[in-house]
Amino acid sequence: MSEQNNAPEQEVVESVEQVEAEQEQEQEQAQEEVQTELSPEEEIAGLYLELEAAKQTIADQKDSVVRAAADVENMRRRAAQDVEKAHKFALEKFANELLPVIDNLNRAIEFSDRENETLKPVLEGVEMTLKSFEDAVAKFGVETVNPQGETFNPEFHQAMSIQPSNDVAPNTVLAVMQKGYTLNGRLLRPAMVMVSKAAE
Repeated sequence: MSEQNNAPEQEVVESVEQVEAEQEQEQEQAQEEVQTELSPEEEIAGLYLELEAAKQTIADQKDSVVRAAADVENMRRRAAQDVEKAHKFALEKFANELLPVIDNLNRAIEFSDRENETLKPVLEGVEMTLKSFEDAVAKFGVETVNPQGETFNPEFHQAMSIQPSNDVAPNTVLAVMQKGYTLNGRLLRPAMVMVSKAAE
């Protein structure tokens, strides 16, 4: 019986000891917190550091957003330029295929016998066909490069021969063997020319 009476007492003693141990732990934690508490100046300095870090993060994010917006704008501008070029120069291959037709009409006029009365109506028809053909391609941006008497320009002219001449300044186009053509300012075919040089 005495053992049974001792058991509840022992449990009470153990629980009291446990409560005391917990209280001691709480007191130790409270003391540690008191020791780790910062002075107001230190706390303000810490907050300033956190504020500066936050400001730096915001500045970095603003910079990345501005860069992303600039990249998007550049992509949009490039896409618009590509579309514009596609519209301008979509006819380039087609126009190149038409140039030999224009050349042949020019040759027919150049080498025809203008004195022959029976050929005059045919010649007039060829001239009218050539004019309407050139007008039609001009509506789509195809322009003729005929540099007769102009200064030689290697961007638009191709020198086929060089001829000494006292009559004109050196580097002048003396004759055009074949006209050149541009499409909206871009060279389709250079004009084949004879260029002057100073006579020796």
